[in-house]
Amino acid sequence: MDFLDLKNFLDSKVQQYNQPGFIENDPICIPHLFKKKQDIEISGFFAAILAWGQRKTIINKCKELLARMDNSPYDFVLNHQDQDLKKLLNFKHRTFNDTDLLYFISFFKNHYKAFESLEQAFIPKEINDIESSTSYSVGAPGFNVEHALNHFRDYFFSLEDFPHRTKKHISSPKQKSTCKRLNMFLRWMVRKDEMQVDFGIWNTIKPAHLICPCDVHVDRVGRLLGLITRKQTDWLTGVELTSNLRQFDENDPVKYDFALFGLGVEKVL
Repeated sequence: MDFLDLKNFLDSKVQQYNQPGFIENDPICIPHLFKKKQDIEISGFFAAILAWGQRKTIINKCKELLARMDNSPYDFVLNHQDQDLKKLLNFKHRTFNDTDLLYFISFFKNHYKAFESLEQAFIPKEINDIESSTSYSVGAPGFNVEHALNHFRDYFFSLEDFPHRTKKHISSPKQKSTCKRLNMFLRWMVRKDEMQVDFGIWNTIKPAHLICPCDVHVDRVGRLLGLITRKQTDWLTGVELTSNLRQFDENDPVKYDFALFGLGVEKVL
């Protein structure tokens, strides 16, 4: 397939899969249960982090977790009492358990006491300081998602006495991870278009700087289409894939996640 044929093919698949009907059977349905920005952020973050295994199971476990938080995650995070935390005990999905969950709640409470949005957690302090005093944009030279994700992991585990076991649930490029779940969460929060599958509720980080989430479906289809040549699957694989996707749309390369994921799930290729 030459460049134009491949672009037209992928554009058609984006149009096919980037539809409201996509929401119901995907973990993105979890943050779509809410209207308040902070509820969307918290529930979306949990949905992304718990996105292991079959989508139906992921969705059910997320709904169970939210029920334990009285289906008001932001209010729960900020205003819970010690006895409220007992409702979280014995929660488990794969290797994520209540020890991890309680630390996540502590992190969210600490963060939202200082910031209005979770977006600030992904923006290094030096850029946050510039943002607060000038019209600096994250799109300016010097910002990149790799730096942002490395910063986020350090910030996430900046509370005293964090459980060492919890570190495996928050990846970073520094570990050579694909950071699939965090890149997916960023796509949900940052991308915006008329289909409203992704939320587009963050305005500082730009769609042009996102990295495509590289799960097994995207990885397989990306290789079949010649968009990935790297032998292993790691952070640089996502960078290579996204670099190639930018040739089709430099402002919104990660929209092609819909095409690659949809083709992979439905085994069209």
